[in-house]
Amino acid sequence: MREYNDYLKEKLIENGIKPTYQRIVILDYLEKNQIHPTVDDIYNYLYPKMTTLSKTTVYNAIKTFVKAGIVSEVNIDNSELRYDIMTKSHGHFKCNKCGKIYNFDIENDINSSDLEGFKIESQNLFINGICKDCLREENE
Repeated sequence: MREYNDYLKEKLIENGIKPTYQRIVILDYLEKNQIHPTVDDIYNYLYPKMTTLSKTTVYNAIKTFVKAGIVSEVNIDNSELRYDIMTKSHGHFKCNKCGKIYNFDIENDINSSDLEGFKIESQNLFINGICKDCLREENE
């Protein structure tokens, strides 16, 4: 466990972020719960274990992580801002029934001749539908 905490501290330091206890705990949560949480989700999970934690601290830590490029913002359906520890190019599938968001690999970068001469800084591919777990429940 100590090695893992050292890894988190080093990740923060390498990205120019002071490794405070709260930031390490929040980063740990994101690493272990790749569920695209909101600030409220993170706060509500961590607060019972850290009663001194404020929602502002979570928000500020997340914004610091986003600015450093170790977390990305995900805005699916323009409804709420979620956060993703996976920063490499990938897609998101949101289940219309249970609301879960799943990552999936994008084999190649999205290229289009319509974008020739443009500088692409990020790619987002969002797909909505019904996940396999919900489909299985429907068929039972």
